[in-house]
Amino acid sequence: MSETRPLLEVSHVSRVIDGKTILDDVSLSLERGDLKVVIGPSGGGKSTLLQCVNFLQVPDSGDVFLDGQSAREMSRRNICEFRQKIGMIFQDFNLFDHLCARDNVAIALQKVKGQKKALARQRAMAELERVGLADKAALYPSQLSGGQKQRVSLARALAMDPMAMLLDEPTSALDPELIGEVLNVIAQLSLSGMTMLMATHQIGFARHLTKEIIFMEAGRVVEAGPPKILEPGGGGRAAEFCAKLAQVTGR
Repeated sequence: MSETRPLLEVSHVSRVIDGKTILDDVSLSLERGDLKVVIGPSGGGKSTLLQCVNFLQVPDSGDVFLDGQSAREMSRRNICEFRQKIGMIFQDFNLFDHLCARDNVAIALQKVKGQKKALARQRAMAELERVGLADKAALYPSQLSGGQKQRVSLARALAMDPMAMLLDEPTSALDPELIGEVLNVIAQLSLSGMTMLMATHQIGFARHLTKEIIFMEAGRVVEAGPPKILEPGGGGRAAEFCAKLAQVTGR
């Protein structure tokens, strides 16, 4: 394996839905341990991009490579294995209401990886500890705050030992006071070396933790560069977007 090969590479991906171009020739790559942040206006293609990276949506053209392996060339069975190697965190939490936090994490280990219940629950507890929720293991989703639910979904993804993680606006459904607890977990994952691609409107978080900002609009990567592209007076589209966002949020 070439040491210079990206862990995750998106190559000229396009996606058309109902005659509308949602993604238009998008390319990007992540080295091992990278956290890259995708920002941009709603409807710009961020969520569709993440779903195409995981082949939850199949691109109309282009390809995605994980550790040099082409997703497009994989069989149906192998594409399921491919998805297991890329954790996916959605805006809504997608937890099973009838399962406690521990079993929400353990169930994929049992059903997908075929682990015995006791071993799966042991791993689930380790991951809940990792996200600061070991004391909430017996609680059901209805008993958890939004931030706690999202941390359970993070624990569930981590339990599958992903090579990379995709985070689609992971704090957008949370009250402002709960956002920090989820971002803190993501920050710790980044520091531990997890490779992540994250779509978010949390500009302050993006500035401090990522080395590269990817600005998307109308399905295209319009601008990409270090966090300084977001600074006022930068002259680019990303800086203009951030200035308008600051006016709306008062930040």
